Amino acid sequence: MQPLLSLIGHHGYLLVFFIVLAEAVGLPVPAAVALVAGGAAAAAGMLGVFRLLLLAVLAMMTGDILLFVAGRYMGWGLLGFLCKLSVNPETCILRSAESFYKRGKATLLFAKFLPGINTMAPPLAGSMRMPLDDFLRLDVAGASLYATVYVAVGFLFRDFLVSLIRGFQTAGRAVEAATVLALVGYALYRVWLYRKHAVYRVVPRIQVEEVTRMLASEERDKVLLMDVRSHGYYDAQTARIKGSIRLEPNNLKEELKNIPKDKDIYVYCT
Repeated sequence: MQPLLSLIGHHGYLLVFFIVLAEAVGLPVPAAVALVAGGAAAAAGMLGVFRLLLLAVLAMMTGDILLFVAGRYMGWGLLGFLCKLSVNPETCILRSAESFYKRGKATLLFAKFLPGINTMAPPLAGSMRMPLDDFLRLDVAGASLYATVYVAVGFLFRDFLVSLIRGFQTAGRAVEAATVLALVGYALYRVWLYRKHAVYRVVPRIQVEEVTRMLASEERDKVLLMDVRSHGYYDAQTARIKGSIRLEPNNLKEELKNIPKDKDIYVYCT
């Protein structure tokens, strides 16, 4: 925090702008920490608080609009790319889609505060064909709320943050050792999760021709096709494979209770 506060004191608005922009486009940088440091710098008279807020919102909106447009034209491919570093990419996408399914467009108001969803929300909105004016209105509100909260924390608690930093400096090697141990523990935890979910990365597939053959044969009564496209890529008027039934992935627990146990089940998604 101290090095970041020093950098913001010297380079000011430009540094905050690019850190916030970088996080908005999906890079793993600490925008919240930069905003808190910027708020502390504003409390010390180094920066103007309103100009800081304006630049932070502008940076977030720039990144969000880029992802919104990219999501509109690249769709599921972009979502998969943004989730690529996740332990389970499909869960990463589904979690974001579920927020839209449950809360609709209002997801954009609080998405910035939720790790994972903050980057996924704009391209997901674009891929779901949300009107641009609706997106801009809600995203500006969400970005303004996010920037205001973290800048206010830095501005109001500047003295506390300075005391906290001094405490860390006094602790010296103990804090460094604890940080290293925490990072090693987190890395081991991620490896464990990766190995745990590795089995789900290989999804058995069947060719369209084989399914068609089965549906045209005497085996058709033993086959069940299920449409599991995520919310936003499916609605009641969407064309569906003849004979298939709809399974809503965002309500999986209840849907599974009604699935027959005596048939071979094949699913298709987006």
